[in-house]
Amino acid sequence: MDNIVKFNVSGKYALFTDPLTKIGGEKSTLMIPTYQALKGICESIYWKPSIIWYIDSIHILNPIKTESKGIRPLNYNGGNDLSYYTYLVDVSYNVTAHFEFNRNRLDLEYDFNENKHYFIMKRCIKKGGRRDIFLGTRECQGYVEPAVSQNGYYSSMGTMEFGLMYHSLSYPDENGMDKLIAKFWRPKMVNGTIKFCRPEDCEKEVIIKDMKMKKFDDTNFSGVDDTIINYGILEGDSI
Repeated sequence: MDNIVKFNVSGKYALFTDPLTKIGGEKSTLMIPTYQALKGICESIYWKPSIIWYIDSIHILNPIKTESKGIRPLNYNGGNDLSYYTYLVDVSYNVTAHFEFNRNRLDLEYDFNENKHYFIMKRCIKKGGRRDIFLGTRECQGYVEPAVSQNGYYSSMGTMEFGLMYHSLSYPDENGMDKLIAKFWRPKMVNGTIKFCRPEDCEKEVIIKDMKMKKFDDTNFSGVDDTIINYGILEGDSI
């Protein structure tokens, strides 16, 4: 069946950063959401280790605006520092995504039930997600709802390019290697829509560190059938 889902995510503030360059001090947002941030939103709505979310595209609805704030983060040695964080303001995006089964997780093959995962995701979108939604960082609360077709601020503005930019992190259970890898690409927005490449198709990558795949068993994993029992969701349910 078609397992593509569409939803709108919005919020007052967003802070999308490159994890390789955000260590301490000032923080300045990227102008558009990263693939990793959008994937994290999908996983906050609904996720199981037997599936991998892939972001297909986003449509930017509101104009890109920023606002700087003086922040007093806690110092590791006690006290506070003064830093300036630059946020995106009044953001709203239409997101299109789909899931695929994680073929590196054949130990969870019994949970490869496309219909059930799809219907649970649709219900979770309608409910606003199973976990809190963040727009890049915890202090930026996001809100999810079913997508409504609409034109955005950039719908007739042609092509905009953003240069080389952070895309996502590739974890061992997704890349099949015992490594954590950062991916980079060159996004292009055409009339407000950005189509994402898959992580394996990114232009550049940087190995961050060695990492082992997390193990799942009955003590830390419940299958899709258990989720259906807990949420009362059945195939053919009204979405």
